[in-house]
Amino acid sequence: MNTVSVYTLFWLALLLLAMVNGIVREATFGKHLPDLQAHQLSTLMAIVLAGLAVWLFSFWDQPKSLRESLLIGAIWVALTIAFEFVFGRFVVGHSWERLFQDYNLLAGRVWLIFLLWMFMLPYIAFRIRE
Repeated sequence: MNTVSVYTLFWLALLLLAMVNGIVREATFGKHLPDLQAHQLSTLMAIVLAGLAVWLFSFWDQPKSLRESLLIGAIWVALTIAFEFVFGRFVVGHSWERLFQDYNLLAGRVWLIFLLWMFMLPYIAFRIRE
């Protein structure tokens, strides 16, 4: 199996981490913080968890080139957005307005920063291990 395929499958582990992060938010600090602050803290936690997971995974396998690392990052972002909208709309039942709300940086929503981080993580792993 090539590196792109392995990293695409690894995205499932990142998805699991993100889901656990969301469960922790809803069960703990999400009950005590305003929605915006809970979103920001949860996004920061997701950034740290994903970074640690990819860093550890990169000891086992890492992108072999700049092109490959950017391809993996693009796949991860596409999968993340697709999952967020399909799961959020058709499983959780969020409105389209609610789903797009997290993309409003001017309103303090920082989800786009996470997506940028997801895009850059394979490149960072490539550069660190190069």
